[in-house]
Amino acid sequence: MKGDLYDAAIVAAARAKVGAGRLEAPTRSVTCDNPLCGDRVTLELGLDGHRLDAVAHKTRGCLLTQAAASVLAEHAPGHELAELRGLHERVRAMLRDGAPPPWPALAMFLPVRAVPSRFECVLLPFRALAEAIGEEVPER
Repeated sequence: MKGDLYDAAIVAAARAKVGAGRLEAPTRSVTCDNPLCGDRVTLELGLDGHRLDAVAHKTRGCLLTQAAASVLAEHAPGHELAELRGLHERVRAMLRDGAPPPWPALAMFLPVRAVPSRFECVLLPFRALAEAIGEEVPER
């Protein structure tokens, strides 16, 4: 099972660490924890009006959380906040309900569907984004 979850695409995304670090002057910042495993993501956003201009993150967690933060930092900038609203729930639906990936790059997480206990590892950066843009995030 471990090999299925940590395939080459996930390992590469985690190692790429896209967006790792800090923004010089973030518009918004939020920290989210996964109390079940100890993962933590601090997400910083740079906004230009209603458009996400930049994302930085400090991620302490497993490869799934690190890869998800990297994918988020790579693909979210340039989107209007309205486009990003509900992204957390769309990723959850991809994992839980078999919905299609909201972004093609998220397809690397499809093997996680078989391991519900790891859903929150993938979702943590998306939860942080939702909270940072003022979205209500339902409890697990």
